[in-house]
Amino acid sequence: MNRSRGFTLVELLVVIAIIGILVALLLPAVQAAREAARRMQCTNNLKQLALAAHGYHDTVKTFPAAMLLSQYNSAKRLYRGASLFVFLLPYLEQGSLYDQWDFSNPDANFGGGLNSRAAQGPNLLCPSEPESENPLHYSTRLTGSSQDRYIKVTSYAGNGGTRSYHPASGFLTTDGVFFMAGPGSLPEPNQRPVRLADIADGASNTLLFGERNRRDPNYNTFAEQGWDWDFRYYGNWAATSSSGVAHVSLSSYAPVNYTLPFDFNHRAGASPPANSDSDFEYYIDLCVCAYGSNHPGGANFAMGDGSVQFLSETISLVTLRALSTRAGGEIADVP
Repeated sequence: MNRSRGFTLVELLVVIAIIGILVALLLPAVQAAREAARRMQCTNNLKQLALAAHGYHDTVKTFPAAMLLSQYNSAKRLYRGASLFVFLLPYLEQGSLYDQWDFSNPDANFGGGLNSRAAQGPNLLCPSEPESENPLHYSTRLTGSSQDRYIKVTSYAGNGGTRSYHPASGFLTTDGVFFMAGPGSLPEPNQRPVRLADIADGASNTLLFGERNRRDPNYNTFAEQGWDWDFRYYGNWAATSSSGVAHVSLSSYAPVNYTLPFDFNHRAGASPPANSDSDFEYYIDLCVCAYGSNHPGGANFAMGDGSVQFLSETISLVTLRALSTRAGGEIADVP
């Protein structure tokens, strides 16, 4: 009588080991393929933004301002207006939302919870973005408003030049493509948006849009102390105030992929010091200005001519700043 012979324990262990080795070999390839697909989608998002900006320019004869300010909010001592993404809505297949936008009362666009106009808008999150909640819940504690808000966020921002934040720092620049315009603009009132002809360094050598990394665990330890809010809350596409320039523009003030190098418990060793919330403002500016992404090794950028380039996080600040100015006269090609 024939008896079927099963696997021995040793044979099973050998098979399991072989399968484990195959999985270990295949997993990096699978992850690399997924990241390549995410990076391609991110590239497409930036391409669409660049095309939208050029479509706007063809119509209006300028690029939109990062923030076009028109009304003074005396209660908050802030000028209010509309962000560059609002003006790009018709060129991002969101014309109906643009037609509904309340430019006379900007705060009205945030009423209605998940049905608010600010909770709608284009889908502009990078697929590699780990903080994928969109729209994002902004509590009254965060905004200082009388009701909670739901706002879509974006992984992308316009090139604000060599320093895009903070308006009260006294060091804000207007040497990029997107900055404040209108009566309440800073650093000077009544600044005007940029024309393509103003990009004297050449459109192919000037940044137009770049990515923002909205994840910074060290930064969030300071947010827990009330020194700012969690870093994922930056990227509000529908920002309305002069300080909202932080949400819609980035700059070369900090290196690509800069994140806070210390947490709250190790702030004593920081240079310069970060012993108080006023000290920490220096680091807020660095983090809020920085381009970055969750792609390995760098970030994607749309150039002024509409092309999309990947810039390494090792790019020198000198080169990055040359690429961020529209008329600096520097000789800098995309590396």
